[in-house]
Amino acid sequence: MPVAYLTRRVSTTVFFSFRDSAERRRALDSGPGSAERYALFGVDELAARGFVVRHNLERKGPPPRWAAFAGGALKWALERAGGYGGDFATVVGSLRRANSADVVFSTVDTVGIPLMLLQRFGRLRPPLVYVAIGLPERLAKLRSERMRRLYASALGSCASVVAHSRHEADELRSWLARYGLSPRVVFVPFGVDPAAFRPGRGPREVDVVSVGTDPHRDFALLLRVATRMPDTSFRIVTSREHRRTLASLSENVAVETEIPFEEMRRRLVEARVVALPVRENSYSGATTVLLQAMALGKPVVVTRTNAIATGYGLVDGENCRLIAPGDDAGFERALAVVLRDEFHARALGASARATVEREFTWERYVDRIEELLRDAAGEPPPSRSEAA
Repeated sequence: MPVAYLTRRVSTTVFFSFRDSAERRRALDSGPGSAERYALFGVDELAARGFVVRHNLERKGPPPRWAAFAGGALKWALERAGGYGGDFATVVGSLRRANSADVVFSTVDTVGIPLMLLQRFGRLRPPLVYVAIGLPERLAKLRSERMRRLYASALGSCASVVAHSRHEADELRSWLARYGLSPRVVFVPFGVDPAAFRPGRGPREVDVVSVGTDPHRDFALLLRVATRMPDTSFRIVTSREHRRTLASLSENVAVETEIPFEEMRRRLVEARVVALPVRENSYSGATTVLLQAMALGKPVVVTRTNAIATGYGLVDGENCRLIAPGDDAGFERALAVVLRDEFHARALGASARATVEREFTWERYVDRIEELLRDAAGEPPPSRSEAA
């Protein structure tokens, strides 16, 4: 009697937990193959590789009332005890679906912290792969030793903790080692699709473009530089929250907020130089936009934060310009040189594109995430014939 079906691979179900934001909702509503799907951490690619993919935003609208009440109570109690909260309502509202999966993939700390704590207390049953994005800064806000031990224990219960910054991974390992824990903390460089971000021949309409919404962007520095370069045009693309914090703008600076993904990409294409000033922190060197701009073959001037100092193959003067945090004069000089020297600008852009194609493609990023998810679910990696 044939028994071949006994060796057939059973599809692994992975439950993605996203932060409930307009950006994620737009990406999920966009069609397969849309550039905006880039914000979904490989959902489509993993589905194409045989995973059954579910996520916490399948329900339209806010969490049900019972979940909002229970989640709000948990968050209040945790923060009153000296902890750091998160979106407990969304997590509690999707917990039953998460528990039906083989592995849970948390894409951001907002939902990752509730998930790891619920797992610590036995409410989340599948193994958890936790993506940390600025977790050391959150751990520093814990107000009691009791809370620090609880969070260390919860992190230690994760199948793996992923950081997109080598520095953040090192910080987390060091913090956990204080409590005698050595969980699997993995540095996974982020990636970009070099086909979606391909150099184009369109007009370069703005001298300097800066894109980003994370809280560590140093747009104040860029505005100071812009006042000293009145003949240079600047464009900042950011969030409404960031826009409200910006001081009065000089005439050579334009600001746009909340524009669609494809429009953001177009702004990068239109730039002569991409400028990414960032304040020092553990996780952000404007990594996503940095890689997008590099893939587009743009010369980039970026702050050398700990987040990108190692792990991303950046070499000052070879594939980008790296400037110390808070160095207004250094940032201004680098922009001026790149804008003035077209040959230097083209060489930086070409080397940047080659760096991405060689080391930081989206396919390589998804390969590593797939490996971690299959390992957490106790599934061997696919054979060459299956992968093909």
